Amino acid sequence: MAEMLKVNGLKAWYGESQALHGTSFEVNSGEVVTLLGRNGAGKSTTLRSIMGLVAKRAGSIRYDEKELVGAPSHRIARAGIALCPEERGIFSSLNVRENLLLPPAIRPGGMTVDQIFELFPNLKERLTSQGTKLSGGEQQMLAIGRILRTGARLLMLDEPTEGLAPVIIEQIAATVKTLKTLGFTILLVEQNVTFAAGLADRHYVMELGRVVDEIPGPAFADRIDSLKTYLGV
Repeated sequence: MAEMLKVNGLKAWYGESQALHGTSFEVNSGEVVTLLGRNGAGKSTTLRSIMGLVAKRAGSIRYDEKELVGAPSHRIARAGIALCPEERGIFSSLNVRENLLLPPAIRPGGMTVDQIFELFPNLKERLTSQGTKLSGGEQQMLAIGRILRTGARLLMLDEPTEGLAPVIIEQIAATVKTLKTLGFTILLVEQNVTFAAGLADRHYVMELGRVVDEIPGPAFADRIDSLKTYLGV
């Protein structure tokens, strides 16, 4: 598989506080790759840095062999990267259709609203419901559906199972598998080790702002118990 994203020696700061200390990893086209780690390990900051939402960065972020460090977030989005943030960012005063249509389709190849409803039938049933009326699972589906409209090829999902019931987590897992079969590449931040185990081709473990271990998918099952202990989950 061709390399799509290569992060090398990435450093990032919030003001004077350094959050990333030389993070390095890669994601190949068509893969699902996870970033695992305890709270504060730098997982979400890594996604935000790739998306250009952290102002002070150093090191290298290469996407399709083009350097992104120093690029503004709108240029990164147009290159084909989309972020689904942990907080979901649903507009409470807008209904489901309005939330889906608000972000522009900035590249060809994005899903239509009808295709998104095929992926998430729950959303079609709640078409005219305002964001405040949606359950946590429906909000997460809407947040993922929104970035599918953009035409992005690399989807970055930040803690998509946070606070969700087990039955909804199963639906999100099925969605990730479907998106992979459709040709999307996915970089997934997760603390739910069981959820991540059945999805990813490779796993990177982060600690104190850097990657400290890489685990191939086939070897993950043998380490899942020790990882749960290590991550405190």
